[in-house]
Amino acid sequence: MFNRLFGKPKEQANAGALATLDKLNETLDMLEKKEKVLEKKAGAELERAKEFSKAKNKRAAIQSLKRKKLYEQQIEQLGNFQLRIHDQMIMLEAAKATTETVDALRTGAKAMKAMQKATNIDDVDKTMDEINEQTENMKQIQDALSSPLGASADFDEDELEAELEELEGAELESQLLEPVVTIPIHTTTVPGKAQPTRPAPQKASAEEDELAALQAEMAL
Repeated sequence: MFNRLFGKPKEQANAGALATLDKLNETLDMLEKKEKVLEKKAGAELERAKEFSKAKNKRAAIQSLKRKKLYEQQIEQLGNFQLRIHDQMIMLEAAKATTETVDALRTGAKAMKAMQKATNIDDVDKTMDEINEQTENMKQIQDALSSPLGASADFDEDELEAELEELEGAELESQLLEPVVTIPIHTTTVPGKAQPTRPAPQKASAEEDELAALQAEMAL
């Protein structure tokens, strides 16, 4: 229905604008051609005036200059016509662009109105409520799956943390009480050079004491 009401006038307007632009272009070409012809005639009259002036024919030279002036007036008039046609073409093209812009905006407004009719605000609110409800249900399901089950649900987290700290403290204390292991120092002997001797440390043990006591009894 809208196409029947508004489609044909819009198409006719566009066709009319295009036809008018074509007509203005043809007229402009015709005026430019006439202008070139008149410029040639004016140039020819100027050359005749020069020739008559050389021939001392003053009257003929003046007549040639008059005709040249008339041609120049016509050239100026044709220039004004061309300027008016250029202005008309610019205005017509601007009006055509404005019409096309308004038509595009009108089409966009109709499309937006149709989409708004297809999308009801109540349906949007209902859809958002369903999404929020589904999100909340999923959160509850995830919380239920992540909560501890069975006997582990009765454990106290504070007691477990305290027990863990106690274990860590006992481990640290055992590390501090371990004896320090001394690493033996190996000395290298350089040939031809005497190494300083160190007295061997005396080790007192139970076996050495028994051996010394036995030697003392044998001496008696």
